[in-house]
Amino acid sequence: MSIESFPALNATLNAISATLIATGYVLIRQGRREAHRNTMLAAVATSTLFLACYLYYHFHTGATRFTGTGAIRTVYFTILITHTILAALVPFLVLGTVVPALRERFDRHRRIARWTLPIWLYVSVTGVVIYWMLYQLYPSA
Repeated sequence: MSIESFPALNATLNAISATLIATGYVLIRQGRREAHRNTMLAAVATSTLFLACYLYYHFHTGATRFTGTGAIRTVYFTILITHTILAALVPFLVLGTVVPALRERFDRHRRIARWTLPIWLYVSVTGVVIYWMLYQLYPSA
C-alpha cells in the first residue's frame, strides 16, 4: 500500500467508526446488549486501527497544508481545532467507558458513555469532513 493512499484509508476508517458508534447507540436503545457490545468493540478496533494508520502516515509525511482561502479557511480551521482538541480526549474517554462495561459496572459505563459517544462520534465524522476538505475540495498542488 502506498503512503498516498493513507488519507483515503483513514477517512474510510473514520466513516466506519462513525457508523459503528451510531449503530451501537441504536442497538443499546433497543435493548440489544450483546449486539451493542460487539458493535462497540468493533468501533474501538476500527478507531485503534485508524489511529495507528494516522500516526504512521503523519510520521512519514508531516502536515498537509490547507489551500482554501476566504471564509472556507475559517470554517476548516474551526472544524480542525475542535476536532483535534476532542480527538486528544477520545482514547481516554473510550478507555474509561469500555473498561467499566467489560467489568459489568454498567452504572459507571452509562455515566461516562453519555459524554464519550457524542464526542467520539463528532471526532469520527469531522475526521471525514477534514479529509474531504483537505484532499478533495482543496487538494494541494
